[in-house]
Amino acid sequence: MDKAESSVQSAILKPIPQQGCYLTFSLKPHADYVGALSKLARQVDGDSLVVGVGLSLAEALGKKVEGLRLFPAMVNQGIEIPSTPSALWLWLRGRDRGKIVLQAKQLIDELASAFVLEQRIESFKYGNAQDLTGYEDGTENPVGEAAVEAAVVTEGLLAGSSFVAVQQWIHDLDAFRAKSPQEQDNTFGRRIADNEEFDEAPESAHVKRTAQESFDPEAFVIRRSMPWSEGERLGLVFTAFGHSFDAYEAILKRMIGLEDGIVDALFSFTHPLTGAYFWCPPLTESGLNLSALGIEGG
Repeated sequence: MDKAESSVQSAILKPIPQQGCYLTFSLKPHADYVGALSKLARQVDGDSLVVGVGLSLAEALGKKVEGLRLFPAMVNQGIEIPSTPSALWLWLRGRDRGKIVLQAKQLIDELASAFVLEQRIESFKYGNAQDLTGYEDGTENPVGEAAVEAAVVTEGLLAGSSFVAVQQWIHDLDAFRAKSPQEQDNTFGRRIADNEEFDEAPESAHVKRTAQESFDPEAFVIRRSMPWSEGERLGLVFTAFGHSFDAYEAILKRMIGLEDGIVDALFSFTHPLTGAYFWCPPLTESGLNLSALGIEGG
């Protein structure tokens, strides 16, 4: 195990948990961000709690994290990809919903002096890491050393860190279920019966739009998405970890047809409500390594 792999927030390289919770925060003006982050850093193990820092927080601290930028808003053929930046992102992970609820409350209370809670999304694992449509998510994730290469910065001052793109997608399952079984399979480019890709799928099929090896350069990311539901609303919290945002942006541009005019068939039943980028700092034995933000001591 090299230095980068050993210091990355470990959940990035692990399968999704049974239960999850996403918290996003904005900045409270003129607050003690250093104090709040220092306290948070000591609680992060990278497994039950993953932390991402947004551009506004880095700028508020007077620091530049190389590669950290705003999520790009995009529009094409009537499809809108929103940009909804946040200062801080927390991903709580575990098996016990009660423990996650209590941990979330504790973190929200502790951060309240410097950060304002913007959004809370409860998530869960469905089946074998499936989307609520029934199709498996993240099938093409790289594994082993290839996963580290795709998701983790391996050299330089940011070694051990990662960049994550986060979008909350909302599904219209009635629209999806109105499709015939063949149309549903064609939407994803996989047979739901065996999760296998099939060559005769149309070019708009999701697997063809997002085939990571078909880009130049290749656009590999690590997907760790989880379903969510709230009342009658439901969908997927899409998360893609990379050593930069470049691969993810290339995939998203192709999905909405900016590359070749072909729109991903997913947009026939789902669309994103949010879109944000975060930098996930590396870990030390005592917590998050926030030295890139000018904060010493985990």
